[in-house]
Amino acid sequence: MIDKKTVFEIHRLKDEGYSNRKIAQVLNINRETVTKYLENPEVAVYRKINKQSKLENYYEDIAQYLKEDNHVSGEVILQKLKMKGYDGSISTLRSYLRKIRGKYRKEQAYTRFESAPGEQFQIDWGHFPSLTYGTTKRKLYCLAVTECYSRMLYVSFTHSQKQAVLHQALLDSFKYFGGTPKQIVVDNMLTAVQERAGKIICYNGDFLEFLRVFKIVPYACNIRSPHEKGKVENLIGYIKKNFWPLRSFKDLEDVNRQKQIWCETIANVRIHGTTGEQPIERFKKVKLNPLPEFFPDCREVLPCKVYKDICIKFDGNTYTSPPWTIKKQVIVKADQKHIKIYFKDKEIATHFRSWKRNERVEIPSHVEQVKRLEKKLWTDKDIAIFASLGAEASEYLKSLGKARQPIKKNVLKMLKIREEYGKTALIDAIKKAIKYKAYGADYIENIIYQEMTPENQYLPVNLKDEEMNQIHLEEPCLEEYDRYIVQRSKYG
Repeated sequence: MIDKKTVFEIHRLKDEGYSNRKIAQVLNINRETVTKYLENPEVAVYRKINKQSKLENYYEDIAQYLKEDNHVSGEVILQKLKMKGYDGSISTLRSYLRKIRGKYRKEQAYTRFESAPGEQFQIDWGHFPSLTYGTTKRKLYCLAVTECYSRMLYVSFTHSQKQAVLHQALLDSFKYFGGTPKQIVVDNMLTAVQERAGKIICYNGDFLEFLRVFKIVPYACNIRSPHEKGKVENLIGYIKKNFWPLRSFKDLEDVNRQKQIWCETIANVRIHGTTGEQPIERFKKVKLNPLPEFFPDCREVLPCKVYKDICIKFDGNTYTSPPWTIKKQVIVKADQKHIKIYFKDKEIATHFRSWKRNERVEIPSHVEQVKRLEKKLWTDKDIAIFASLGAEASEYLKSLGKARQPIKKNVLKMLKIREEYGKTALIDAIKKAIKYKAYGADYIENIIYQEMTPENQYLPVNLKDEEMNQIHLEEPCLEEYDRYIVQRSKYG
């Protein structure tokens, strides 16, 4: 049975919307009890009669065993107690051990270590609520970097924890602090520590290459030893409690703009609880190693193919490239603001990065170039002749363009097919090709070969002048001849 206070708590928690399972967990009772007292709170409530436990005479012995080894099992303690006359059950012993075992847990003691000015930076990642861009949600992370002596803080919010993003955030922190430390302390993140076996640590090769430029030595904390980077460990919680609440953010750039103001007006000018000084004032005593003359390129780099829609694909979106790069391999370099496209080490396009997904990001000049090329193509004499064959031919030309097929090449081949098989056969083949969305002169030729025989068994005469062989004439309109003859007979 339970007391009246517990019955009250059951109903209070239920009124607040707790489920029966959650109430049972909070009050440490079973769900059947919760259900019973919710249905009938007037069930008799008895005051628990304090009954002497068989273990009471052995409390001091149990305490001594736990001091010697707090992790000793209940079975071992039971064996010891039985030798002293205990005849109770192991369930009673285990219940008692669950209540008191925490009292004898040994806390690990460690000495607070203070770094010399400029000696050490500590870094740590934190997770924050996602940002929404239209219908797209992007995870949000925060890299906190602190100079250990002064507690001066730099914060960078990102949508990724990739290798390149870590390097860029660290580079920005070095610029912010105006120099680099001798040592940087990290936890066991994969972008810093690739593998470890005891005290043997295999650092991430890309991370070491990045640090080499700045002459920084990495130090990886031991597993489950947060005190080894305690100066930054607590800062993530500080950012969540002091910076994040009661703010709204438009996008990633807005988050970083607001955090910069927060760092300068609050975080780095507060009186620090440990040093008793303002981080910005204490930082004046810090002398860092100078920055190198040339910075490494920390952008995310990957090769991309330019598709027929003049776009490359990157991070869930497409970005346009100049039309002449279609089917070519280009290099994309991306940071948190821009997407830049390179061809043979030459920058050919720059886009503002979109954090939405499934979005096409265009540069107007790229689209205009495509339109100019299409306009120039449509004024070509041979293409005009093909278009004059009828509505089906014009429709097929447009479909060739949408399919990014070489229009001029296909048109010349189809005009030769017309000379060999005739206009009617060509138009019939085009109708079938449109029906099955088969775009290209090879499809037309294959359809005709399967169904037709050449209308003209004699090939055109080959002239010595090759340019003359390339001349294609429009299909003559017999109605014009008839009209000419009628007019001539009237006035002749």
